[in-house]
Amino acid sequence: MRLIFELSKEDFKGYKLPDLDVERVDIENIVGKDYVRKELNINAVPENEVVRHYTNLSHKNYSVDTNFFPLGSCTMKYNPRINEEVASIKSLTDVHPMAPEEFIQGSLKLMFMLKELLKELGGFHDVCLHPAAGAHGELTGILLIYAYHKDRGNVNKKKVLIPDSAHGTNPATASMGGFKVVPVKSNKKGQIDMDDFYKKLDDDTACLMITNPNTLGIFEENIVDIAEELHKRDALLYMDGANFNALIGLFQPGKWGVDVMHFNLHKTFSTPHGGGGPGSGPIGVSERLSPYLPVPSVEFDGEKYYLDWDRPKSVGKVISFYGHYGVFIKALAYILYYGRDLEKVAKYSVLNARLLKHMLKGVFKDPYPDSPCLHEFVLSAVNLLKYDIRAIDVAKRLLDYGFYAPTVYFPLIVREALMIEPTETETLQTIKSFAKALKNIVKEARENPEIVKNAPHKTPVRRIKEAEANRNLRVTFKDLFNKE
Repeated sequence: MRLIFELSKEDFKGYKLPDLDVERVDIENIVGKDYVRKELNINAVPENEVVRHYTNLSHKNYSVDTNFFPLGSCTMKYNPRINEEVASIKSLTDVHPMAPEEFIQGSLKLMFMLKELLKELGGFHDVCLHPAAGAHGELTGILLIYAYHKDRGNVNKKKVLIPDSAHGTNPATASMGGFKVVPVKSNKKGQIDMDDFYKKLDDDTACLMITNPNTLGIFEENIVDIAEELHKRDALLYMDGANFNALIGLFQPGKWGVDVMHFNLHKTFSTPHGGGGPGSGPIGVSERLSPYLPVPSVEFDGEKYYLDWDRPKSVGKVISFYGHYGVFIKALAYILYYGRDLEKVAKYSVLNARLLKHMLKGVFKDPYPDSPCLHEFVLSAVNLLKYDIRAIDVAKRLLDYGFYAPTVYFPLIVREALMIEPTETETLQTIKSFAKALKNIVKEARENPEIVKNAPHKTPVRRIKEAEANRNLRVTFKDLFNKE
């Protein structure tokens, strides 16, 4: 078996090949002056050994197929495999994006159906499917808001109000859009402090970016009043749709006065995500923002489906072609399968979260005991600091119990935060087992804190210096070689 790879001479200089079980190594300069090719003749390996090797490697990984993933605000739920099969149908996957419209009526119909269903679920005037992920949807929404104010001559609209509990992408997106970020405090109930909101709201405000339910898993009760106050000053309301899993089929944010919201198809609507993709973040908009949507939009004239490029006020294209088509297929299959029962997704999400939070009562500190959670909740591990145990230690120890860790240290307004989302797809038995594991870890923290501080003990890779790994990431091709 021969492995062949190429490096520039400059890259190769100063490196030697790693130790490999090889019969011989031939290094030949066969591509002129600039490149060398290295051919490794490795002893042949039986197919069954190769399969076993990679299968065993896969068993060392955590995935939603093998373990519970309670990542708050990430909605790492199990997704039906039938949707993957539908998205793999060759007549769908082999469609060329530059094919004439008359040849792709089925694909355009699929996209149009999804757009119309998202409009209905969100209560919006229009929907654009283009954005490739949630953060991309945010950026597109901010671009629409910028275009809206520019078109109306609102040159003073430079401020974006953002709650202190917000996702980090919110302030980052607002800054990328050229706006000044102004934080708004949360109150003792974990909601926007309305006094601080009124204090920060003025004629220079372009919009407020909000998540509802927010990242604490708490519903923003004043959402309608907030929208009305913004609109009085010709400001807009952006809603982060990351937590739409708690609302689907029950509430329509557009009816609250939301002007633009991104849907996370890869969270709410059945597309596995993580590791960089695939994602999809369509945006729903009010009538105010509809003229500025990206081009082209998918429309239907009563006889045929077509791509509409005639939007004079559009912000233009935000992605090559029309968005992540494969994700559209899965999302549409998911919606059509559940139909009117989609509301059960939200109902069971909330039920599981409230049940798990009840099971953990008294185990960790509850920073907002008077506010019922929806699909997720945030607890604090500050009660373990007296044993020199922190939230990160709890998260690492959970791996030894066979569970992936919840989100930790977010939102930033909760000290030693544990952000937990069980999703609607987990069983009562799994929820009980997870609660039992957390209770055992707290008991260990009291009786044998070192076992928690040095966790994990059973994983292929033990605890690493995460900050150093992030700052000095080494994943280049050069790292396959050892410097002499």
